[in-house]
Amino acid sequence: MAAGGSAPEPRVLVCLGALLAGWVAVGLEAVVIGEVHENVTLHCGNISGLRGQVTWYRNNSEPVFLLSSNSSLRPAEPRFSLVDATSLHIESLSLGDEGNYTCQEILNVTQWFQVWLQVASGPYQIEVHIAATGTLPNGTLYAARGSQVDFSCNSSSRPPPMVEWWFQALNSSSESFGHNLTVNFFSLLLISPNLQGNYTCLALNLLSKRHRKVTTELLVYYPPPSAPQCWAQMASGSFMLQLTCRWDGGYPDPDFLWIEEPGGVILGKSKLGVEMLSESQLSDGKKFKCVTSHIVGPESGASCMVQIRGPSLLSEPMKTCFIGGNVTLTCQVSGAYPPAKILWLRNLTQPEVVIQPSSRHLITQDGQNSTLTIHNCSQDLDEGYYICRADSPVGVREVEIWLSVKEPLNIGGIVGTIVSLLLLGLAIISGLLLYYSPVFCWKVGNTFRGQNMDDVMVLVDSEEEEEEEEEEDAAVEEQEGAHEREELPKEIPKQDHIHRVTALVNGNIEQMGNGFQDLQDDSSEEQSDIVQEDRPV
Repeated sequence: MAAGGSAPEPRVLVCLGALLAGWVAVGLEAVVIGEVHENVTLHCGNISGLRGQVTWYRNNSEPVFLLSSNSSLRPAEPRFSLVDATSLHIESLSLGDEGNYTCQEILNVTQWFQVWLQVASGPYQIEVHIAATGTLPNGTLYAARGSQVDFSCNSSSRPPPMVEWWFQALNSSSESFGHNLTVNFFSLLLISPNLQGNYTCLALNLLSKRHRKVTTELLVYYPPPSAPQCWAQMASGSFMLQLTCRWDGGYPDPDFLWIEEPGGVILGKSKLGVEMLSESQLSDGKKFKCVTSHIVGPESGASCMVQIRGPSLLSEPMKTCFIGGNVTLTCQVSGAYPPAKILWLRNLTQPEVVIQPSSRHLITQDGQNSTLTIHNCSQDLDEGYYICRADSPVGVREVEIWLSVKEPLNIGGIVGTIVSLLLLGLAIISGLLLYYSPVFCWKVGNTFRGQNMDDVMVLVDSEEEEEEEEEEDAAVEEQEGAHEREELPKEIPKQDHIHRVTALVNGNIEQMGNGFQDLQDDSSEEQSDIVQEDRPV
């Protein structure tokens, strides 16, 4: 019976193949989509109510029996089963299951229904490649500003997926770069910082509508545009030197390396560019070099130099203040780097006590110049030594200033004395002029008086009268002491003085000059005679 029951099956399938070929030409079919490794159910027509015997076939070059509602016919594979006695259920689909399936239903009449099964796969293993400048230790990509960046995305999928790129900047919404079924790569020329963010590659299986995506972060780096700057300063709250190096304007922050020059001794390396040095590491004229480096160059880096100097002080050694007055002491600091801290102290029993600003002490500072102004000077409180101190990590310098407080001067008495001396000097000069040059004084006086100088009169004492008087005196003396004249050589009395008066009466200046000249000539002759008479006989 078994052998007899199975003999007619080949002829039936051949006839069924002929019928299916004509039915397929009509184009009545349904489409079902399944995915690899998933399960799918193929329905035998869209009919409700009482159903007849159902048999499923697969249409290859020849129809292949799969499953029947006739329990005497076993399924071709255990993966095949019937659902509701009509629908074909296939478990664990594979790509080989894709194709056309035919359902035969026999009730009052025989009906044929065709189903087209499409099997989708993927997308799997999305591979994103971004040709950037480099990769950070944590895997993040970065590119140098202005460079070209290439993007590509690949995925294994059936059918081939549609690839779409999305970009999302920080704190902004996503935007699409477009999609394409054939081209899955693109390039960004001259990338800029505003293109820094997350790039997402999305692969979509158009058959199954399944998609996968991979997001990659891309950073855009750029070095600072200017040269680094470095300086030294006193650390707040401590007596240490703080070295600071800055190289602003780049992204991310550069690395800083402090080196002692000469010698190349490394002091420290950090992202902050700050290094603290104690006094033992400092000396006047020492140099420190800051070497900076950035992840995207330049390869040689950049550097700046700091040279520290100790302070020098300049001030007036002595100052004077009058009691009740004001005085200003000045202190100039030069050559100090970093700038020194200037303090004022009193050289008293406690020289370390710093003078603080008060109603009597005003302290001002302009750069490295400091002044101490003392109001209402007091001899007991303010006279003495004052100290200007310049504190620097490189060294401490001090200079002393002596302040002398004195009684105020009598200005009125000084002025009166000066005026009296000037008047006395004027009187002496006038007397000398009158004594040694009366003619000159007479001319000057007449000039001021505006008198006429046309008339000149010369009055002269007669020389003969003087000689006669002298002879008479000599005769008397000879009579009184004849015995003395006989013993002693004869003496001729000298002329004690000659009186000659010149006046301007009805004359002119030339006549006055001639008269004065005659007076000088006569005086000269007289002196000559006297000299001759004094000679011994």
